[in-house]
Amino acid sequence: MYAKCGDLKYARQLFDQMPERNLVSWTALISGYAQQGQACECSRLFSDMLMHCRPNEFAFTSVLTCGDYEHGKQVHALALKIGLGASIYVGNALISMYCRCYNSSDSDSGDIDEASTVFETMEFRNLVSWNAMIAGFQLRKLGSKAVSLFSQMHSDGIGFDRATLVSVLSSLSESYNDSLHVGLKCCFLLHCLSIKRCFRDIVSWTGIITTFAERQPEEALFLFCQLHREGLAPDRYTFSIVLKACAGLGIERHAYAVHSQVIKAGFRVDAVLGNALIHAYARCGSISLSKKVFDEMRFRNLVSWNSMLKAYALHGQAKEALHLFSEMNVHPDSATIIALLSACSHAGMVEEGIKIFDSMLDTHGIFPQLDHYASMVDILGRAGRVVEAKVLISKMPMEPDSVVWSALLGSCRKHGETQLAKLAADKLKELEPRNSLGYVQMSNIYCSGGSYSEAGVIRKEMEGSRVRKEPGLSWIEIGNRVHEFASGGRRHPQREAICTRLNLLIGQLKGRGYVPETSLALHDIEEEHKEEQLYHHSEKLALVFAMMNEGSLHHDRSVIKIIKNIRICVDCHGFMKLASDLLHMEIVVRDSNRFHRFKNGMCSCNDYW
Repeated sequence: MYAKCGDLKYARQLFDQMPERNLVSWTALISGYAQQGQACECSRLFSDMLMHCRPNEFAFTSVLTCGDYEHGKQVHALALKIGLGASIYVGNALISMYCRCYNSSDSDSGDIDEASTVFETMEFRNLVSWNAMIAGFQLRKLGSKAVSLFSQMHSDGIGFDRATLVSVLSSLSESYNDSLHVGLKCCFLLHCLSIKRCFRDIVSWTGIITTFAERQPEEALFLFCQLHREGLAPDRYTFSIVLKACAGLGIERHAYAVHSQVIKAGFRVDAVLGNALIHAYARCGSISLSKKVFDEMRFRNLVSWNSMLKAYALHGQAKEALHLFSEMNVHPDSATIIALLSACSHAGMVEEGIKIFDSMLDTHGIFPQLDHYASMVDILGRAGRVVEAKVLISKMPMEPDSVVWSALLGSCRKHGETQLAKLAADKLKELEPRNSLGYVQMSNIYCSGGSYSEAGVIRKEMEGSRVRKEPGLSWIEIGNRVHEFASGGRRHPQREAICTRLNLLIGQLKGRGYVPETSLALHDIEEEHKEEQLYHHSEKLALVFAMMNEGSLHHDRSVIKIIKNIRICVDCHGFMKLASDLLHMEIVVRDSNRFHRFKNGMCSCNDYW
């Protein structure tokens, strides 16, 4: 009773005072330690138990729920030795243990293979066995395997419960990365199954919304709006996922509407939702609302501080981030340092970034990981200290990943370091052969230097490898509808009217000194055609369309907000600066890296991005 109530101190005191102990006594206390996550005490007591009595399957299950990989392997061997390897309870616990524990000396899939072996060799399986294996695949981001196993489970006539559905629905966001249509079809089928089995509760709905939140946030919001029609009340987890969708859409009014429902539902003081709101408002362009939520939080955990630091970094407010860091009343972690380094990188605060990086281990006890090195490479490289960045990479205690080489490549592109860029591009292509970044950046470098023949070779190599460049897309909200623009305007029905208005704007901006950056054009073509390519970049089209529909803008009519899926180019950056001055409007562009606020011919990034 004391163990189940969490009072392990008194439970252990009673246990130690018992003149005689049987199997139930040992198992009860072992289970108590396991439930409280006290792995060391649980393992120690289990070892002591072996000298007094033979453990049963329940003792094995308890000790497996909280042990690490090496200890779990030893317990597995013992279970086989005393004949409990065939126990369905022990088997289920082993599957969960192997899926949960990562073997640092093996590949990412090594432990999941051992879990699969246990699952396949089990003579008898129950619903928990199937759920544990599906959840394991989902945990290890092997979504397609989780979905396949569920399909097998369903075709074999095995029932499923809410836990099964949640794991499979969560797996869909990791599955079918190359085929969104297939993934969504699976989601709809699961939705139908949940209705058929009368599982239309908030947990299932939240699972479905989660599937859409990252890749189709507008669908996630649509489903969220249907909850009331179904007579279901969203819980804190539902709200947190919907706020993630709002962050993906980048539309402030959606975040504000969900925020009002959070308050109405009585979750105003919930720290998890407060953190989600900070993130959502920051991604929607309102750093002031992020700060307001942060200031009003009664309880701030580490995630709260990190969320606000990331918000400042996203908006290029490095000084504010450093000031907030000085006020932190909790111990920072790895994510804290990443946020600070990112803020320094976006503001060109090189010495401050170096100081933070150098103090990680000595001051905060945090060992630098790949992300920290990538941030430092970015800080040094952006500032033109590319050679120092390369030296740092050579001194890394681990192998640099694609993020590290991408940071170096971007810096080489900015500062024209062709030879070092080629090294970075080659490394990037080795690590991620399907990533177009290495090819595109090298092509841009050669084009900027007028070496069009070399750029042509790169493009042919890219085509031969069947690598496709991610198309530049921009989005803007007009009325109650989000409009999408691709370069050239091919995706919009009002293309001709937009291009006509754009040409007028270009003429006005040229009168103010706008000169197209034709050196960025990817092809060796006539100058006139190079300029035309630049004119029809997606963010320019979105800007003109907003001007054509100024009266339908939801937010302040003196502010235009554009979202872009890739980084803004040099030409569009200069274009937006001049346009903000000509139109007497603030133009906000959220690209893949940060926010740019253009006003009175200036940008908040101070041309440092």
